[in-house]
Amino acid sequence: MKPTTRPTNPNFSSGPCAKRPGWTLDALSDACLGRSHRSKLGKGKLQQVIDLSREVLGIPDDYRIGIVPASDTGAVEMALWSLLGARGVDVLVWESFSKEWATDITKQLKLPDVRVLEAPYGALPDLAQVDRTRDVVFAWNGTTSGVRVPDGDWIADDREGLAICDATSAVFAMDLPWRKLDVVTWSWQKVLGGEAAHGMLVLSPRAVERLETFQHGRPLPKIFRLTKGGKLIEGIFKAETINTPSMLCVEDQIDALNWAKSIGGLPELIRRSEANLKRIEAWQKESAWAGFLAGDAAARSCTSICLTIVDPAITGLDAAGQADAVKKLAALLEKEGVAYDIAGYRDAPPGLRVWGGATVEESDIAALLPWLDWAFATVKGDLAKA
Repeated sequence: MKPTTRPTNPNFSSGPCAKRPGWTLDALSDACLGRSHRSKLGKGKLQQVIDLSREVLGIPDDYRIGIVPASDTGAVEMALWSLLGARGVDVLVWESFSKEWATDITKQLKLPDVRVLEAPYGALPDLAQVDRTRDVVFAWNGTTSGVRVPDGDWIADDREGLAICDATSAVFAMDLPWRKLDVVTWSWQKVLGGEAAHGMLVLSPRAVERLETFQHGRPLPKIFRLTKGGKLIEGIFKAETINTPSMLCVEDQIDALNWAKSIGGLPELIRRSEANLKRIEAWQKESAWAGFLAGDAAARSCTSICLTIVDPAITGLDAAGQADAVKKLAALLEKEGVAYDIAGYRDAPPGLRVWGGATVEESDIAALLPWLDWAFATVKGDLAKA
């Protein structure tokens, strides 16, 4: 039977993600509009984002934090093109975005000494293979696979290389060991439900030292440049952005960070995300048709929660048939107005992806789950009639 209880907020997209509970356009009423972002007021707003991010996340005082163009992708690209080449590189690949970073490093930068440590969707590479003498590039959480690294124990404290971490769907929902990470990137539109096109770049003192001592010799466009005359461009990390940011988006991020502080900071953000995962895990244990793409529970994401369909009525279809079944399932949920944008990523195995980040209420996850059962039963029934 069709469920009667509906999620209050049906937005379960993995990016841009749901706004914080209670958000309205009034949150933007104090935005610095019609003024230069380089004005005292504009720079003050940008600095607020940097300072609040440091406070909520517990980023060490000697780490630089900058706001950069082009979302998380821009921040990662800046790091790869500015830092790599001084020593060998290990790239960890287990989903689509980390695969893109591997492509950049091997086919665009064409570095000579690269090891791509790869695992299929749903699994992690052997982290023990990472060499402390080499740079390592990895995503903390695979947004398109629902697989995260369980901890940072595999990153050596006495490493010689840099640890470069794409943390866009992990930060604000998972506890990052900052002293084990030298470069961390994210975008505003994930766990805190901010708006797109702005990236964050965090550099450790070791990363700054690499920037100021390693001459890679490659030409860089303006938006990638982190140094001038062999010295770090400190302005980037003091609210002097490389290009013009949206001050509406800046105000929205300030609102999201203040909301995070008001509910208890990082511990509460993590608790909310983990509670959403636990709610889905409890439902999945009783499900005859749904599984997790991440086989190892310890590596299962609490933000991009990826589900597979294990019922023979669907698994017996060819790849195109399975993908079509998922599209129909997601379309049913969207038509009912109970879940938007939850089909799995286009390159991932056919399945569903439910965002469980901190802005998603556990009560909405609970209300969604019976609708998943109903939609699956409907699609399966239609297949049987065909």
